[in-house]
Amino acid sequence: MSKESISVFDIFKIGIGPSSSHTLGPWRAAQRFINTIKSRGIDQVRSVRVLLYGSLAKTGKGHGTDVAVILGLCGEDPVTFDVNQVTPRIEHIQEHRKINLDGKKEITFDPAEDIVFLYDESLPFHPNALTFLCSFTDGNEIAETWYSIGGGFVVKEGDAGGSEDFVHLPHPIEKAEYLLAACEETGLDISGVVMENEKTWRSVEETNKGVLAIWHAMRDCVYRGGPCWRYVARRAQRVATRCRPE
Repeated sequence: MSKESISVFDIFKIGIGPSSSHTLGPWRAAQRFINTIKSRGIDQVRSVRVLLYGSLAKTGKGHGTDVAVILGLCGEDPVTFDVNQVTPRIEHIQEHRKINLDGKKEITFDPAEDIVFLYDESLPFHPNALTFLCSFTDGNEIAETWYSIGGGFVVKEGDAGGSEDFVHLPHPIEKAEYLLAACEETGLDISGVVMENEKTWRSVEETNKGVLAIWHAMRDCVYRGGPCWRYVARRAQRVATRCRPE
């Protein structure tokens, strides 16, 4: 079984919610797919469709999976994208039925038609699956399937994953007893042991700066609320109004 070393920043991530596996993960998958079509010539793209399977299809509307995929295809990043622009950007795309791939190539794209919710279909590897379909002006077509496996992590179908990113930590911790043992051996408290591990990836100053940025994002979110959530709530309200019995 392959092992993977996890940083604080793999656990706590800044992104647009409400779900790391249903929103952040699909967004990241869309960004990875954009990299694929850029390598093949984004100027030659004719059309893009997205298939959502299983859990992503069934809870996708409520979790804004379609919103995340659209913004990812636009080349936006969930860490830096202005959350106040989520609703106007999506409504503009819906109205004009156009999407600007990676901000470089505009193509016809109707979210109602080109994002397909396959409620009764699931792929065997993981319930959170999505497939990107792309056709080019020369007649070639490609398909790429990604799985959102939780916590904002994504895995491409066919990739082994994990092992090449493994790093050796000074205090590997798989169980709570390992953490207690590390504290006893080093004389450090829990935060001190964690910081020693984080130094494997970056300096103490960089870690402190990153953690502070996460805290600021969490604090600001509490006071601001989530535009993505408001967009989903408005959409749900419209559906409820249409379905209200006479």
